[in-house]
Amino acid sequence: MAEAPPPSLRLTIDRDALAHNWRALDRLSGRASAGAAVKADCYGLGFDTCLPVLRDAGAKDFFVAHWSEVATVARHVDPRSIAVLHGPANRADADYARASGAVPVINSLHQAKQWLDSGGGPCDLMVDSGINRLGISLSEAGDLLVAQLDVRVLMSHLASSDEDSALNAWQLGAFREVLPMIAHKRASLANSAGIALGPDYHFDMTRPGLALYGGVPRGELENAIRQVAYPEAAIIQTRSIAPGDTVGYNATFTADRDMRVGVVSIGYADGILRCWGNSGALKHGEHALPILGKVSMDMVVIDLSAAPELSEGDWVQLPYRLPDAAQHTGLSQYELLTVLGRRLKSG
Repeated sequence: MAEAPPPSLRLTIDRDALAHNWRALDRLSGRASAGAAVKADCYGLGFDTCLPVLRDAGAKDFFVAHWSEVATVARHVDPRSIAVLHGPANRADADYARASGAVPVINSLHQAKQWLDSGGGPCDLMVDSGINRLGISLSEAGDLLVAQLDVRVLMSHLASSDEDSALNAWQLGAFREVLPMIAHKRASLANSAGIALGPDYHFDMTRPGLALYGGVPRGELENAIRQVAYPEAAIIQTRSIAPGDTVGYNATFTADRDMRVGVVSIGYADGILRCWGNSGALKHGEHALPILGKVSMDMVVIDLSAAPELSEGDWVQLPYRLPDAAQHTGLSQYELLTVLGRRLKSG
């Protein structure tokens, strides 16, 4: 088969910014060490791209959600440094943990039994301190199954660390209460936003995720975190439209003057959802190029008035500083990262 031509989409990852972000979060973690949440393909930015950067920056603990993620991550780091947050739901999961070397995070008495029945060994343990997702309940901390576990990291997860919520202090207190009840080597509570809550939340290890990849979940991190992801797309056609002409599905934009517009090779199949349309804009240098009408599956139409020199084959950028993009679209910073499509990443 003939070699494919160059793509008209690309996602540039600023590796220096990614390394900077981990080092900044590690420094802000004080005496605690910063791990790295790398689940969901490093929040959509690519295991193979991001993991070597995080490893070489100094990260030593890595967190995924699914067992299916372990093999890819283990191409870059020691599998014994990988913790699987969803834990061993059945004997097959437990057997795979032992065979692969990855560490299961135990989330329930059922999972504790699965792990112990398979032979046991080092594990992490999640305690639910108020988010009511995964984790043993506080009342189960004294259970005999828990006492038999060889707990490497005892952890919990904050529900509202991105807000000034009373729940943060309540969860901190609950976590502190359970620490002396369960033998463990290290303790971990803070996610990215939790790091910004201060040293009381840091314990032995923090588990940043979003902020590694350019997210700013709290204002205190504003000056510490750099943008990592830069989506770009090529203009595939230019055209002139007249007053009264409409653009796109359902004719939601009507020209009020003669305009030169560009059709850009990016759309909602690439993660640029329809919430970007009509009031959003792409960029060329410092020039904003408003999106006209609805976002289509594979393309958007932009106003070229501010950059009349642009033509077919020229590249434009999607403004992807995550706090700003979240405010414009109404999407969370997490969603903005993880919805980016394969066609962007293949570029």
